[in-house]
Amino acid sequence: MGSRLRAAALCGAALALAGGTVVALRAWAHLRSRVALPTRSVAATSAADQGKEHSKQILVLGLDGAGKTSILHSLATNHVKRSVAPTEGFNAICINTEEFQMEFLEIGGSEPLRSYWKMYLPKVLLLVYVVDSADHARLPMAKQLLHQLIQNNSTLPIVVLANKQDLEGAHCITDIHDALALSDIGDERKMFLIGTHVAEDGSEISSGMKDAKELIGQLVLETHAILHILHTCTPMQQDTYTCRTQASIL
Repeated sequence: MGSRLRAAALCGAALALAGGTVVALRAWAHLRSRVALPTRSVAATSAADQGKEHSKQILVLGLDGAGKTSILHSLATNHVKRSVAPTEGFNAICINTEEFQMEFLEIGGSEPLRSYWKMYLPKVLLLVYVVDSADHARLPMAKQLLHQLIQNNSTLPIVVLANKQDLEGAHCITDIHDALALSDIGDERKMFLIGTHVAEDGSEISSGMKDAKELIGQLVLETHAILHILHTCTPMQQDTYTCRTQASIL
């Protein structure tokens, strides 16, 4: 395949879940089983390193109006909170889980702010890229910006959220996959595509949003565990078979 997209078998994956669609559920289940051991390993680090180990920043990008802020507020509270005004600058939100704290950094998607996107990309563990599934006219621009953004980073994990799936005329996720040319992004990275929507204010978040939250947490744990393994190897060991194998298992 041209990409290790975690949606490798579109026909074999469940493509119609209430509230959102998840591509490659089987691969995700495999990821969850693999990440269990590294999670315990990271948790066993010394108290002195614990604060550093548990700092996990996720960059949230996408065009203005895609729904990034509404998604973040909904993930943080587990209840829907719509945001009307686009983010004019930066928006930082921390989400606590039972095991760690996830730090989300959203950068606005208007043209003047896009120059900041690449500046923050090398500093994060994961990219969440949000697209408006009903904004057909701007999908080519969303595709172009995504490809330009990650062209020099072949391993950064990406979660693409095909948002506003509840709107009439919204592209289904297979169409979003093709419109963004996700198969062309590369073989080395982990990538997921999830359909989401933000329902009425105050209601519980949809199943797609719950799936996205859990998936992001699992990916952060796995990525952080890989970095931890490589960090504990000496410079000479990093090129050895054992050290590389430990990291590649994840």
